[in-house]
Amino acid sequence: MKNRQLLSEWRQQARRGITFLALAAAIATAAAMALLRASTSAPNRPAAGEIVATGPMATRRSGHSATLLRNGEVLIAGGMVRNGEFVAQAELYDPATGTFSSAGSMMSPRVGHTATLLRDGRVLIAGGSSRPYHDVGRAEVYDPTSGRFETTGSLLTARSDAEAVLLPDGKVLITGGTAGPDSDRLASAEIYDPATGQFQATGSMSLVRVSFTMCALRDGRVLVTGGSVAGRYPNAELTASAEIYDPARGRFTPAGSMMIARHKHAAVLLADGRVLIVGGSDRRDWRGKMDSAELYDPATGKFADAGQMNEARFKLTNAVARMPDGKVLIAGGAAHADIFDPASRRFRPVAGPAMEGRYFSTATLLQDGRVLLAGGYGENVEPSSNEAWIYIPDAKSAGQVP
Repeated sequence: MKNRQLLSEWRQQARRGITFLALAAAIATAAAMALLRASTSAPNRPAAGEIVATGPMATRRSGHSATLLRNGEVLIAGGMVRNGEFVAQAELYDPATGTFSSAGSMMSPRVGHTATLLRDGRVLIAGGSSRPYHDVGRAEVYDPTSGRFETTGSLLTARSDAEAVLLPDGKVLITGGTAGPDSDRLASAEIYDPATGQFQATGSMSLVRVSFTMCALRDGRVLVTGGSVAGRYPNAELTASAEIYDPARGRFTPAGSMMIARHKHAAVLLADGRVLIVGGSDRRDWRGKMDSAELYDPATGKFADAGQMNEARFKLTNAVARMPDGKVLIAGGAAHADIFDPASRRFRPVAGPAMEGRYFSTATLLQDGRVLLAGGYGENVEPSSNEAWIYIPDAKSAGQVP
């Protein structure tokens, strides 16, 4: 169409006495400009790799946990089938066969709990809700050697939707979340010691937070970002503030603010020590999903723009994974996945079937460089999905020899 239009203009101008050479130059210039406009407005080229089906799980679940074990299998635990129907069942995913098998049951149903791989290979399961508005205080550990869940100490404060990270000394920091029948937000934090099986108090955050993120930095400190600090939908109050926990001092200190207040977002440590923060939503939740991203640089203590994803997404806290080549797979909270390249600060879509949002799903990096995507729920909310997928990167991304 554009070429025919240019040809028509050429003929009209020729009739007016414009020379052939001038016309040729004009057409060449116009064609070059058209090509430039097309290249800058063209859809983002898909990233290498694709998403294919695997599984499925035996149990429908969202808000569950997924933990890579030392033997390469993935422990899937807890979650909910639908509002009010929480599960205690656990499953193991075997990457060699692409199948799930039973891993028994936790001592209590849990959704919104934390799961942390300990240095000895066990998995600490803490907090969560066993039924609506009933938070779990006791913790348990999964022992891959025996294939059983075993009791351990209780949290000082029963809490759900908290965040947890493994500290350099092998202990586990658990902070924030909600507690009690009124789902009061918490600022308190506690430390789990695997040697004693007990929790002890540590310094509190400066703000109560839920739907926030915690990310361990390379120097052993922990970055906390965003979250909801007061109110309920549609009048929730969100924060852009950040703070850092120093294990050596047992204290949280202010760390500036993100470029925008957000909750139900995700954060992942990059290979260069910066932290990528993606998605989330404003107080409108479903109507306020975000496609924005930003980077936190511990060297400067500042946040900077990191571009835009190809789809707005939220409820993806546990659905991002850093690949062996340093790129990041953003898999949850939208119908399709993205790959973020820290070098170019660009997001590229991943080929594969639409996954109906997959809110509160999980993404787990496997030992061979692939990523297991499991569960979550779609736009219709109920029931949760029992489907699972595998992201298969190209050989370079997976750290494999072509």
